[in-house]
Amino acid sequence: MPKPDGSLSAVIVSGGKQYRVAPGDRVLVDRLAAELGSSVKLDRVLLVRDGSDINVGAPSISGMVVDAKVLAHSRGPRIETLRYKSKKRVRVHRGGRADYTALEILAIGGLTEATGTEVEAETETKPAKGKRSSKRGAKVAEAKAEVVAESETAASETETETKAAAEKPKRSTRKKQATEPDTDK
Repeated sequence: MPKPDGSLSAVIVSGGKQYRVAPGDRVLVDRLAAELGSSVKLDRVLLVRDGSDINVGAPSISGMVVDAKVLAHSRGPRIETLRYKSKKRVRVHRGGRADYTALEILAIGGLTEATGTEVEAETETKPAKGKRSSKRGAKVAEAKAEVVAESETAASETETETKAAAEKPKRSTRKKQATEPDTDK
């Protein structure tokens, strides 16, 4: 789902349902007749937001196309319906699974980034795959140092507790003998 800031987003129609999408989003739509990895053009665009510019179609924007790539074909969860009426011999059992197509939105109207006059929001850069950013590495190192320090303090506390337990005198067994009833009589 697109961010609420002034980024590029659109409302499209696919399979009779409306979806709000932005470049880079992944959505599940009703099954489309397209090959895996192929490109799909969705031409029923109801609304386009580009920064602070908003275009609304009546009912759709002519000439506006959303480019998407087919990632996978899958099925939804199993849904069952039962209808039963007692003493009427009515028992109906229906069920099924919806067929879906996973799409990745590539561009909206040929644009992959907002070009409107909205104030620029802070953007996060993703590190290359397999590499960690220095900020994250520093946070992880700090967390590890805290865990090590906590474990050292816990270890020293347990050592003092064991020493204190060793110094305590053992309880006498006379109390146990006194509380036990005599069975010899």
